[in-house]
Amino acid sequence: MSRPVRAVLATALVSLTLLSGCSTESSELAEQASAGDNKSYISGDGEIVRYAPEDRLEPVTLSGPTVTGDEWSLEDQRGSVVVLNKWGSWCPPCVEETPELVAAWEEIQSMDAPVTMVGLNFRESPQTGAAFAARYGMTYPSLADEDGILPLELQGRAQATPTTLVIDQEGRIAATVAGPLTRATLIGLVEDVLQDGDGGGDG
Repeated sequence: MSRPVRAVLATALVSLTLLSGCSTESSELAEQASAGDNKSYISGDGEIVRYAPEDRLEPVTLSGPTVTGDEWSLEDQRGSVVVLNKWGSWCPPCVEETPELVAAWEEIQSMDAPVTMVGLNFRESPQTGAAFAARYGMTYPSLADEDGILPLELQGRAQATPTTLVIDQEGRIAATVAGPLTRATLIGLVEDVLQDGDGGGDG
């Protein structure tokens, strides 16, 4: 067999291997994302990504009932920085980070700045989510997402559970944390995005 033929065959085998790997990984992620038994979930490692104002995508559209039955819309928050946390009481890292989020929300409320916070209660009943929120002192609202469809509105940036997004005053995703985070990290990201809105970027 000539060298060129061997090279072509080797390239084809590598391509097939890569395609097989991508298919397997995609299938596993799809199974995790669609699992309804509250046991499987896509976890994150805490990676933080910041998007400069000029690199942010179109504004996000997100709305629906909260776990307590109220209506909430991201569009109504235009002009404010919004912290959005995707969580579930069945998710150990979510439970672990909840005190940090509660502490961050207390600090945010004391800031003289237009900042609000909302949860996205992923793949469990509103009643379960509301009970957990009350038990852990989560006084900010949480959107009810028993069917697990709301993350589809978040431009592919909330695949892990938990994930926290910081959304700028125009409704664009400005920062993401895939995995649990601390109060200090969240406050730092919020302050960065507020600075962008005050002239730190060209929008």
